[in-house]
Amino acid sequence: MATNRPAGDGHRNGAVRKRSQTFNPQTERWVKRDTETGRFMDQKSDGKPFKGVRKER
Repeated sequence: MATNRPAGDGHRNGAVRKRSQTFNPQTERWVKRDTETGRFMDQKSDGKPFKGVRKER
């Protein structure tokens, strides 16, 4: 059986499903969106993109 070791090292196995992210130039932050509804869900406070979430172009 496969394991995802070591636990707690900050990596993700696989992509986040049904999510995307885009950069907001007014706030200079990355914003996460739900791809089914198009609603904004979350915003990063440190200015770095979300891990494992695909980027919109």
